[in-house]
Amino acid sequence: MTTENAELTTEEVLRRDIPWETYMTTKLITGTGLQLLRRYDKKAESYKAQLLDDDGPGYVRVFVTILRDIFKEETVEYVLALIDELLTANPKRARLFHDESLADEDTYEPFLRLLWKGNWFIQEKSCKILSLIVSARPNVQNVVDANGDASSSKRTLTTMENVLNGLVDWLCAQLRKPSHPSCSIPSAINSLATLLKEPVVRRSFVQDDGVKLLVPLISPASTQQSIQLLYETCLCVWLLSYYEPAIEYLATSRALPRLIEVVKGSTKEKVVRVVILTLRNLLARGSFGAQMVDLDVLQIVQSLKVQAWSDEDLLDALNQLEGGLKANIKKLSSYDKYKQEVLLGSLDWSPMHKDPLFWKENITCFEENGFQ
Repeated sequence: MTTENAELTTEEVLRRDIPWETYMTTKLITGTGLQLLRRYDKKAESYKAQLLDDDGPGYVRVFVTILRDIFKEETVEYVLALIDELLTANPKRARLFHDESLADEDTYEPFLRLLWKGNWFIQEKSCKILSLIVSARPNVQNVVDANGDASSSKRTLTTMENVLNGLVDWLCAQLRKPSHPSCSIPSAINSLATLLKEPVVRRSFVQDDGVKLLVPLISPASTQQSIQLLYETCLCVWLLSYYEPAIEYLATSRALPRLIEVVKGSTKEKVVRVVILTLRNLLARGSFGAQMVDLDVLQIVQSLKVQAWSDEDLLDALNQLEGGLKANIKKLSSYDKYKQEVLLGSLDWSPMHKDPLFWKENITCFEENGFQ
């Protein structure tokens, strides 16, 4: 994938003059489309806002038609920049793409196709726009039906499942082999932090082996940019901590020790909050409770509790985590701990295990399961 034009900005692209009349003479846009474009293009923000209020779906139709039928890179970039501009000014405008008058229009297909085409500007804007449109759709539960009832259309429209799976494929591809050296990973994580709220996306992400791509990104951060990336990565892990197949993968990875390193070294409340909420979710799952006891999470939680946090959710989660860890310590007898360490091949020969009383009390336990 090319990284040419990687540093282009929306503002720079919008300074171009696009010869819309030429496209009408070659029948790539209609007379009505040309009229709408002339009325909208190069006008003041407030005037464009009024036009979108009056006939938003009409403008969406023109923009989507251009992206579907015109392949000239400069024009594709320009229309993506126009859409990016209107959505940045008011993200609620993403709902315009779901207007009933567009039921026969495949509003997703051009963006899905452009994810894999052209330069980084085109890919990144397509991903951003698609993520916003997907998140703004009405009736989030109805995952498969995207652009109205496909069966009543003349052609098969892209289903929501196609869109979500296509987005996940592209996002995982960016995490594996970035198209842009410094922008791909932050852009992909930013989109995932929104999209992983969707059950279909969680399933697709785990099937695509995406969880392991997040783990290396869980590490203490210092710059503002890297703190935001860390926060959004931890947000992804928190969303995945509600999904059983993802939890199973997290249990076999280095995610837990990395999350603990982050919470020990972070002063940013939003980062601490999302990690503590994740630990609270994982505490009762599989061997996470015992691992947290081994990693001295109780001590960390107690030192965090004495700090002046303003977030009520964080304080509640710290209290719940403390209570759960204390219960785990009580439940984990010294023999259970010894057995777990032996089975995991990580025996820590602590003073407790050198105590004759430990052997005296647990001698019969060693005879269980044929002296396993």
